[in-house]
Amino acid sequence: MKKTLLVGRHGVGKTTLTQAIKGETIRYEKTQYMLYGDWLIDSPGEYAEVHGLGAALAIYAYEAEIVALLIAADEDYSLFPPNITCMVNREVIGIVTKIDKASPERAERWLKLSGCEKIFPINSHTGEGVDKLKAYLRKQG
Repeated sequence: MKKTLLVGRHGVGKTTLTQAIKGETIRYEKTQYMLYGDWLIDSPGEYAEVHGLGAALAIYAYEAEIVALLIAADEDYSLFPPNITCMVNREVIGIVTKIDKASPERAERWLKLSGCEKIFPINSHTGEGVDKLKAYLRKQG
């Protein structure tokens, strides 16, 4: 598997997705610092939300082979500006979480606007889309 950095606001489901990918029991855990797994790097939402911490994400992106931008289907706005993927010299994929919520199509459009060409709709609680994401990351590794 390629080492993948998960980036998104707090509450988007980065840690829940990490648990689902690993086959762990889903439980809420607030990520307080960068969590390194064998091939997943789970970042705190504050790193994406607070301007002064954004530079840290750029540095951590160099340790990953793929950067995954996450937007929940029930979000009111996107944290990611248009064409932000050109700022990273790594493959950038999009992940729409909480697809059972409001508007996964809107979140997918935001990720495309941000520059993501490959987008995975995910429901970590039911497992929908998780295997497809894992297969893609495995194929890339």
